[in-house]
Amino acid sequence: MKIARLLPLLFLLTIPIVQGQIADPTGSDRKAAITVRAGNPEARREPGEVTSFEIEVTSDGQPLDAGSLAYTLSDDGYAPIEEETLALTGAPITVTGKLMRPGFLRCEVRLLRPDGEPVKDARGVAAVPYAPEKITPSRETPPDFDAFWSEQKARLAAVPVEASLAQVEKLGSGPVPAEVELYDVRVRTADEWPVSGYFAKPKGAASGSLPAVLWTHGAGVRGASAPKAISGAQEGFLSLDINAHGIENDKPEPYYQLLQSEGRLKDYRFQGRENRDGMYFRGMFLRLVRAVDFLTSQPEWDGRVMAVVGHSQGGAQAIVAGGLDSRVTFVGAGVPAMCDHTGMVRRRISGWPKLVPILPDGKADPTVAEVSRYFDAVNFASRCDAEVIVSVGFVDAVCPPTSCYAAINQFRGRVEVLNEPTMGHAAPEEIQRAFLEALKAHVERRRAEASQ
Repeated sequence: MKIARLLPLLFLLTIPIVQGQIADPTGSDRKAAITVRAGNPEARREPGEVTSFEIEVTSDGQPLDAGSLAYTLSDDGYAPIEEETLALTGAPITVTGKLMRPGFLRCEVRLLRPDGEPVKDARGVAAVPYAPEKITPSRETPPDFDAFWSEQKARLAAVPVEASLAQVEKLGSGPVPAEVELYDVRVRTADEWPVSGYFAKPKGAASGSLPAVLWTHGAGVRGASAPKAISGAQEGFLSLDINAHGIENDKPEPYYQLLQSEGRLKDYRFQGRENRDGMYFRGMFLRLVRAVDFLTSQPEWDGRVMAVVGHSQGGAQAIVAGGLDSRVTFVGAGVPAMCDHTGMVRRRISGWPKLVPILPDGKADPTVAEVSRYFDAVNFASRCDAEVIVSVGFVDAVCPPTSCYAAINQFRGRVEVLNEPTMGHAAPEEIQRAFLEALKAHVERRRAEASQ
């Protein structure tokens, strides 16, 4: 497939601005705001190019001329390049810096109290990209990566795709929409924990008529979303929303809280990270393949479109599904997690869940670093031929843009990147709408190709 790497210039030329409202440290009841702007309106830089950031601190719209601030310039939050404390005079403050390699130059500003301590919630941040399309993975793919995952999938394939479906007719106090069939579904896997989710489809759909979409979840412990499954069906899809852990759905909130605080899912993101066969995410990733098995076995599936869409941990799962399973034709990955676990070996930031610990000598734990390579979204992206849409927040500290681009630059097919200079770790409505519109356009393209 011809690669079309789409980097929207309208996003890249936007001036990054982040504001935070805080109590005025002078002691009045006024509010202060910190604004950080990139001084150069052309956001993309070449390595070595100097960037200016303009910092303003105001109170009730007027420049604040008391107190001080501290700023830090960093390579996307990994390590400070420059740090300094400056007095507030009422005039804007300009700081300059640069990166000498592809990445994101981040300027973070905090307002200080007279004792030098930061004022709570008083911060501003902006970041600009330096040749992000040239960011490469921190480490190469393990030579037996494909063999490992082929073995895992073979174990799964030996287990029949057995599903139990319980029809759901009411949601809370209201009925399921009349045009939709909704089921609480469990699908058997090779491990103890099944695929667990809500499956919805339009009533009366003809055989071979519907595209399929799998919705995946961000980090945390919760049941699947029936409304999300229903919304996909209302858009004309076989729609499956799964929880990330194979647990029961529609349980009281204390059930999920206990699993996360004291039960088997406490710190799940680090479980088994010393052994690739025991790694927690191995089961999560294989449940994606089994969910695709289920959807593509439905008589209504059109045989053309199999989409996986999620944000954060769900974005990572979408990328993994695209790399693990050639049936996946569309990937929607919002602010994807689990990218470039070993960034620290290149003195670079890694994405959630910061899987690899740093030892007292300042080096990465070698055992976990090695295991992490088999569960890195970067390596799945390099095996993904699906059409992809990805969102990136330039000031995202959870799934930093450097880590996201390490994966983005590995995709083999058509890629659209929604660069959001002022966005942190988020999945706002406009991003979700853009993903849905891209998915619908993908469906139309696939239908047109099939009719030729």
